[in-house]
Amino acid sequence: MNFFQAQSKARRSTWILVVLFVCAILGIIALTNLLLMSVIVFRETGQLFSSWAEVKQYFDWKMFWTTGLIVGAVIAGGSLFKFIQLSAGGRAVVESLGGKIIPQDSADPDRRKVLNVVEEMAIASGMAVPPVYLIQGNGINAFAAGYSSNDAVIGITHGAMHHLSRDELQGVIAHEFSHIFNGDMRLNIRLTGILHGVLLLGMIGYYLLRAMRHVRHRGKDTGGAILAILVLALGLMAVGFVGTTVGQLIKAMVSRQREYLADASAVRYTRNRDGIAGALKKIGGLSSGGLLGSPAAAEYSHAYFAEGASSFFNALLSTHPPLKKRIRKIDPGWDGRFVMPVIEPSRPAPKTAPARKTRQQKLDVTAGIVDAMLAIELMGRPGEAHIEHAHTLIDQLPEEVREEAKNPIGAQGIILAMLADRDPVIRKAQWAAQVDAGNPVVLAKARSLLDSIAGLPKALRLPLVDMAMPSLRVLSLPQYKKFRTLVTGFIKADKRIALSEWIIEQLVLHQLDIVYGLRKRDKEKYSYLGAVKAPAELLLSMLAHAEHASESEAQQAFAAGIKSIGAMALNFQPRSEMTPGTLTVALDELAKMKPLVKKRFLTACLACVSKDERVTIAGIETLRTIAAGLDCPLPPVLHAG
Repeated sequence: MNFFQAQSKARRSTWILVVLFVCAILGIIALTNLLLMSVIVFRETGQLFSSWAEVKQYFDWKMFWTTGLIVGAVIAGGSLFKFIQLSAGGRAVVESLGGKIIPQDSADPDRRKVLNVVEEMAIASGMAVPPVYLIQGNGINAFAAGYSSNDAVIGITHGAMHHLSRDELQGVIAHEFSHIFNGDMRLNIRLTGILHGVLLLGMIGYYLLRAMRHVRHRGKDTGGAILAILVLALGLMAVGFVGTTVGQLIKAMVSRQREYLADASAVRYTRNRDGIAGALKKIGGLSSGGLLGSPAAAEYSHAYFAEGASSFFNALLSTHPPLKKRIRKIDPGWDGRFVMPVIEPSRPAPKTAPARKTRQQKLDVTAGIVDAMLAIELMGRPGEAHIEHAHTLIDQLPEEVREEAKNPIGAQGIILAMLADRDPVIRKAQWAAQVDAGNPVVLAKARSLLDSIAGLPKALRLPLVDMAMPSLRVLSLPQYKKFRTLVTGFIKADKRIALSEWIIEQLVLHQLDIVYGLRKRDKEKYSYLGAVKAPAELLLSMLAHAEHASESEAQQAFAAGIKSIGAMALNFQPRSEMTPGTLTVALDELAKMKPLVKKRFLTACLACVSKDERVTIAGIETLRTIAAGLDCPLPPVLHAG
């Protein structure tokens, strides 16, 4: 199952989840009405249990529907509240679990090891490096959270950081990246939001029961009312218990098979069975297993690498397959013994991931031959070669630049230095226009980095942007708005926007605007390419122009693109039709395509840039920007040219 099929399946699972949720609501409404009728009969007859004939005597359809509406409103309100709470994406999830962000410039060897592994996996996948949060807990566990690859975060426990070797940690992180690519994160957040409403009635019953402690008994009538309320509270708790059980069942149905898929993907990414299998064996050998130290751990039990919460419901309906089954699927020759983990010795962490002497390290990161269909199949499925390539890219970056990307001031300076024009007159205008509006410290940092950034090979620009993203995501909202003003000011200083500037604007501001709540997430709605004909024509033509200087060659590349998918109704657009504004609107509209339609469009894009079996750096950067805008991470194009 490739990236697009997995995404499509995740969307279908959401609809299944909605159907199950509706069934759960109907069942809870029926149980609540039955409970209410029992209370009424008790009040009228003094008997807790009555015959069905007596119950029917007090049955009222108006009351039934009123109760149903109230229960439905309570559940819907609880779910809506949770969805609003989680609207910030992955950051909201990890912070509710008490997570603390690991600074990118951390010098601690254990933390550096985690950051390096996440960084290499992200660059190998062709996506911005997600921030990493440390979660309290001696258990070995991790998770990915967010709505898309653009706002994803990684959470990892103290136990995982201290007990896992680098290879084991890489296996766990690869597992979590699989959840990002397979659309599981979005499904997990929706599952959490929906089930919160189902559990709310039980919580109401619990607080009603607690409130009874403060009610004083005054006479026979008061005693009867108190007893009726007590029965109602206990009944609501019972309904909540049923809701919790149903919720756990839904979690188990949704998540179990996905864990097997993520395990298999981790092995494929790393080509190392011992890594993820070793982590699972250590979880089985640790007394605390994968337990998190947060009171809210059970709420997100379906999102973790391993069981993260201990409860009756987890024992009855586990959200994860048994450890032994997971290990045997990865390592069929396993002897059945778990491993008692010890704290891995801390060693000074290397500045980057350790380089390995492989064929990929000798690759020249310039233009080369590309297999369009292979690139499509590798989306969301980076392999060992891509990880080795990520090592190469990181190693080729100057140490000064790598270090600056690890702090917010330096990361802002890097982006501005990339946007600084080579023409001294225009560059002077860029600085003059922003000296009052911007942060002088950031501007000074950008000036100091000009020479280092100008000397970078073009192929290293996008990996550097990816590495800077976690540092940019820790800015406060006012700081980000000021940085955003600086970026747009630099771009517009010469009253024209080059393709390279549009690429930086899309990869940085497009993603950060969503993270900071300044732009809504795209909702997928288009089921066929014809529904977005004009945007598709514009972006595909732009890609052809980026790859070929002459109009005729660009037109031939466009023709090759539409021919590859049989979309002959699409028409080539001249360069004059392309402005940054129209390109941005077109990309935003194309982001609303459904996964399999995105695959079709990206297939045309790849066929377009590889028409002559070679692709330039400009073509790679433009293609990567389009793919990122569609939330389809494109791994680095490996070539042998």
